[in-house]
Amino acid sequence: MAAQSILIDPITRIEGHLSIRVQVDQGRVTSAESIGESFRGFEAILRGRKPLDAQYITQRICGVCPVEHAIASVLAQDAAYGITPPTNGRLIRNIVAAANFIQSNILHFYTLSAIDFIDVTAVLKYQGQDPALGYLKGWVQSELRSTNYYPAAPFLPRMNGDYAADPELNLGALRHYIQALELRSEASKLGALLGGKLPHVASIIPGGATIRVGGRIIADCISLIQRLRDFIERCYIPDVLAVASAYSSYYGIGAGPGNYLAFGVFHEDAAGTNKLLPSGVLTGGVYSALDQSRITEDVGCSWFSSGSGQHPLSGDTTPAPDKAGAYSWIKAPRYNGHVMEVGPLARVLIAYQSGTNPALTAQVDALLLATGRSLGELNSVMGRHAARAVETKIIADRCEQWLEQLTADAIGFTPFTIPSSCQGIGLTEAARGALGHWMQVSGGVISRYQCVVPTTWNASPRDDRGQPGAMEQALVGTPVADPTSPVETVRVVRSFDPCLSCAVH
Repeated sequence: MAAQSILIDPITRIEGHLSIRVQVDQGRVTSAESIGESFRGFEAILRGRKPLDAQYITQRICGVCPVEHAIASVLAQDAAYGITPPTNGRLIRNIVAAANFIQSNILHFYTLSAIDFIDVTAVLKYQGQDPALGYLKGWVQSELRSTNYYPAAPFLPRMNGDYAADPELNLGALRHYIQALELRSEASKLGALLGGKLPHVASIIPGGATIRVGGRIIADCISLIQRLRDFIERCYIPDVLAVASAYSSYYGIGAGPGNYLAFGVFHEDAAGTNKLLPSGVLTGGVYSALDQSRITEDVGCSWFSSGSGQHPLSGDTTPAPDKAGAYSWIKAPRYNGHVMEVGPLARVLIAYQSGTNPALTAQVDALLLATGRSLGELNSVMGRHAARAVETKIIADRCEQWLEQLTADAIGFTPFTIPSSCQGIGLTEAARGALGHWMQVSGGVISRYQCVVPTTWNASPRDDRGQPGAMEQALVGTPVADPTSPVETVRVVRSFDPCLSCAVH
């Protein structure tokens, strides 16, 4: 069979508009291009604005991870203004971010990815009395009957493929699919109680958080996190393991570059030197401390003319839509010249290798024992799903402890003044990976603002040395049974949980 070029445009069930072009030869992907299809210009919007606008404007980059953009922005401002949040402010930031991580990870598995493996049409044969499955059955029947088709659910239409045949696996996961919709809402409520609202929180500011938390709210939040922890332990983790068992071949599909980067997240002390999930770099299996000065962005294959090899503090964002040889609106971030994968797998492996989180180490060891897999096999589609589940449990467990540490009615922020000229760097993690904001202020207004976001790392195009991005590398070698319905490729892409709204910020 002759080699084929396949364009999947758009990739559905992700945030934003992504196209993937793959070359398939003898039933396997031989090369791939990740194509970000739009330009948004947030960094240009921020120039000339007052610094205190930044944490609100940057949240509009993404409706799924706005909390993390707010935190990256206020961390940059904390550094620029020389301030440190009090204990309640630090804890509130952690809890609101944790709530958003939990809802995002539940969303990713049940709504966006599990139905790449689960046979949703199995519910059509269901004859039982479970109200959730009865509701879902009617939903699917309604969609299939519709003549003026507009999908009310994200799982139809679907690609043809090798969906799970086990009725117990299918119906169990679909039952939890319905429950997950409610639990996501509960996680968002937890975040909104301390953030003022979700999405786009109002209470997180430089110096901490504005809300004074009363005892009743703390009690309500503890009740919510306990429900979330129960769902994670009783449904989410078992479902991930069940899908991984049914599709064990996907421990050998979707390997990325094998280099990982994390900025760390969830401050456990005032200075932020101790984090629940630590910062660090893994290159060639060797752990090293993060040095943010080694981050650069290339634009050789991107529709920008702002120059390659720039560190974000000196970087610019100048669109060039007619640029020859370019194929994406995403830049190509690199660390010391290396292609890096970011996200749950990176966070889990870096925390495991650094040995800073014994609870996480124990969870990873238990995962490897339960699945019979090696640490190296986590560099895969199933490894990403498993790592996401592991970190969700770690975050939820710790979140309940943070809630118990809150002091009712205590002030949550440190007063500050804004220097006329200053600069700051805010490094944190969103659910999808390492997130950095670099800000410069001159004459009391923002003179430069650069964001390097998780999907910029993962979905980047080739850099100026021709190195494919992490997702592009992960696609190479993927088997494709039917070139007209390449479900295997979208399983790889969605394992990264790409957010193109962020990547093309």
